[in-house]
Amino acid sequence: MNHGATARSAFAESLKLLRTRQFGTFWFASLLSSVGTWAQQVAQPWLLLTLGASSFLVGLDSFAMSAPIWLLTLPGGVLADRGDRRRIIAGFQSVQMMCPIVIVILLLAGIAHPWEIIAMSFVVGITDALSMPSFSSIVPSIVAHDQIPAGLALNSTQFNVSRIVGPAIAGILMSTVGAIGCFVVSALSYIPFIGIALWILPRQTASRRAAHGNVGQHPFADLKNVVRDAGLRGALLTAFFSGVLCGPLIIFCPVLVKDVWHGTAAQFSVAIGAFGVGGLLGGVGLLGVDPSRDRRKICVSAATLYGGLLAAIALNPWADALPALFVVAGVMMSLTNTSANTVVQSGAAENLRGQAVSLYMLASRGGTALGGLATGLSVEWLGIRHALLINGVLAVMAQLQIGRLWRRQSVAASP
Repeated sequence: MNHGATARSAFAESLKLLRTRQFGTFWFASLLSSVGTWAQQVAQPWLLLTLGASSFLVGLDSFAMSAPIWLLTLPGGVLADRGDRRRIIAGFQSVQMMCPIVIVILLLAGIAHPWEIIAMSFVVGITDALSMPSFSSIVPSIVAHDQIPAGLALNSTQFNVSRIVGPAIAGILMSTVGAIGCFVVSALSYIPFIGIALWILPRQTASRRAAHGNVGQHPFADLKNVVRDAGLRGALLTAFFSGVLCGPLIIFCPVLVKDVWHGTAAQFSVAIGAFGVGGLLGGVGLLGVDPSRDRRKICVSAATLYGGLLAAIALNPWADALPALFVVAGVMMSLTNTSANTVVQSGAAENLRGQAVSLYMLASRGGTALGGLATGLSVEWLGIRHALLINGVLAVMAQLQIGRLWRRQSVAASP
């Protein structure tokens, strides 16, 4: 078999999706939205530090944004399966858009404090938890089933392009007009995405309600069907431990740059941009993978290497090597998360996809929330290097164990 020809063919077929009206427009609108989001995410932890926040408050800010996932993402999955996704996305994203606007007003008035920024993050976390299952279900709803891996990989590429463009824009704005410019860009970036989501999503929800049969059934009763599947469960566990242990790398990147290397906001932006380059490379690489190939091996292997890279970053003595390490870490992050998401969304029934996505979000982003809070405490006690080193070692151990369990489950399921 000519693997090179197969990869080129899969890559070409994947790119055809960008030329379709619905997916291509959605991809571009999502890119603009993600650029604005990343511009704000780069500016926000740096703004907190300049306002006098401690490392713990930086971790608390991340926790405030992600913690609502633990309580609200499962209801958000039920909403995605049984409600009008158009209204869910438009309504919650509109509320979310107001948060950077409020921060801009506080900065202009000169009355911004860390706790107010953290409060806005909490509001964003609530709206994200309730709307992201609907958002994440868009790709499978506008492409054919055999195109889901390619659609999710392309969606990963736009997200990682934004990891490059967003921090670059943030670096320019923060060195010129200040952090306030990043929040303005963030607020404006919501507008095209809300409009496109209203256009491409179907108005009718009757078929989705009918697919659930008994309307009196407990809203979370179907979740057991997702969790019982060994393949889906393995993907969720991989995403969870990767989020808990490796997710804090980006959260505490400003602390690493500022405290260890005594760097500037521009150097912080370069590090985040390098991570985005790696994420983009990982997403592009997945476009060349045959749709029939088992994503589980890619998922757990990349997650293990991600943990190893986190430990290497913690031990790295050279500031100039940091961007290169972040590039490779970004590749592993992209391979891990996109492959896990593909396993979950491809393996779940259509009428359960919203709830399956909500479980993935609970594992990945909820795990990052816990990891941000726990790592914030360990950074305070042990310092940033030791905290990241411990996380990296634990991540490798956890993923190796998950890989063994996954292989055993696959063998047991084989005829």
